[in-house]
This record gives sequence, C-alpha cells and structure tokens, in this order.
Amino acid sequence: MYALIAPVMLYFVVFHYWPMYGVQIAFKDFIATKGIGGSPWVGFKHFERFFDSYFFWRLVKNTLGISLLELVVGFPVPIVLALMVNEVRSNGFKRFVQTVTYAPHFLSTVVVVGMVLMFLSPTSGLVNMAVKAFGGEPIFFMTEPGWFKPIYVLSGVWQQMGWSSIIYLAALAGIDPQLHEAARVDGASRLQRIWHINLPGIRPTIVILLILNIGTLMGVGFEKVFLMQNSLNMEGSDVISTYVYRSGILGAQYSFSAAVGLFNSVINFVLLLTVNRIARKVNQVSLW
Repeated sequence: MYALIAPVMLYFVVFHYWPMYGVQIAFKDFIATKGIGGSPWVGFKHFERFFDSYFFWRLVKNTLGISLLELVVGFPVPIVLALMVNEVRSNGFKRFVQTVTYAPHFLSTVVVVGMVLMFLSPTSGLVNMAVKAFGGEPIFFMTEPGWFKPIYVLSGVWQQMGWSSIIYLAALAGIDPQLHEAARVDGASRLQRIWHINLPGIRPTIVILLILNIGTLMGVGFEKVFLMQNSLNMEGSDVISTYVYRSGILGAQYSFSAAVGLFNSVINFVLLLTVNRIARKVNQVSLW
C-alpha cells in the first residue's frame, strides 16, 4: 500500500510542498543575483503596496464576483442534472444525454473560448444574428465589462456540468432501492421521493463538494480569463491571477507578485477552515 501511494506523495512533495520554500520572497526584495536566501528582508512592504494600490478593490470585487456567481449558478446545475438523469428509465436516452453533457468537458479552454467568440461576434455570431432578426442592435458582448462575468460563468457551466454530475450519479446509485419501494407503497410521488430520499442520500457529497468549492473561492483560474480578456473589458475581467501574471511575469516584480499570490492563498485557506467547521457543526459532515 505504501509503495502504491509513494508516487502520489512524491508528486505533492516535489510540486506542491517543496516550492513553498520560495514563498519567502513575498517578504523580501528579491534580487536574482543574490538568490532567495541572500535577498534582503523587507517585511510586509509588498503586501502594504498591494492593499494601497488602485487595483486592489477592483481585483477583489471581480475575483469574488466571478467565484460567487459560479457557486450560485454552477454548483446546483450538476446536482439537478444528476437527479434528472437518474430518473430517466430509457437506457439509450440516458446514455445519449450523458454523452452530450460530458463531451464539452474534453474540449480545451482555448477551443471553448474560440467558440464563445464566434457565437458572440457582433457581425457574424449566431446570438447577434438572432438579435438583429428581432429588430435589435448588435451587442458587443466581449468589449463590455458588464457582460464578462455572465459569459464566463455560463460557458463554464455548459462545459463542466455533465462531468461534475458524475459524482452525484455515483452517490445516487448507492441509495438503497428499498427506500424507494417503501415510499411507492406509501403513495409517494416521484418528486416526493426525489426530495425526501435522493437529496438526503447525496447530502454528504453535496456538503463535501460545497466545502471544496468555497475553499477555492478566490482561486479564479488564469487561462480562461486571460483568453477572454481585452483592454476594453478589463474593468470587469481583471482578477488576481491575471494581475499576478502582469506584475510578476511581464513586469518582473517577483516579490510583489508572490505577495499577491500568497494573500490569495491565505484567504482561500481561511475560507476552507471556516466553512469546514461550520459544516461539521451543522450537518456533522466535513472534510476532517
């Protein structure tokens, strides 16, 4: 057993724990020629600079706005999809629905963003062609900051809802069929059985995944945001990960960007601990 788990442990040690040694540059003025150990300590200088910067509240607002919208819209959809698929009696139709909903997950982020840009094009996009057919004016979706968050979240829901529903379908498969048989005998309708048997049966799974989702609330991914971002929608699309890229990689401000990234990670860690503790007290279900 230890031999089987050794490669996984080695992966986490090498790629997740060992790099933490470099986190100390967030508290230093990193100088490449002196290395991490030889660079001078500056305390919380870079954190103070970030908190006092013009971009701070915009970055926090956009990061939290996208994450909360993803949580509110994207988290319940796989649950509803799993409940609906579980009620389908035709195996052929069930396999068809699962194939159609799983397929987008295997598309790369670049392909998904390319499809979004094509569909929302103000000149040839299907959406704007429909808008013009009803007498409306073309909408420049990708250049208006207000449209960025809905487009980002809804395209993500479309791409991931099928794949995310797999774990709920597995949990539903573990529910004792005798509970449903007894409910049928008592005259319970299908909706009543879903509400009183299926949902309580998958509640531990829902709680665990909710904790994990909230634990990454400040961790909006870089790639998709970066691909959808442009100078015109920056007001609504600029998040912490893209700011770290601009300041750290492009601007070569390694210490400053490390401080911003560390701040982001600490907030996620605190959220994870808080939500886990609340879930353990309320539902007696938690990660630990």
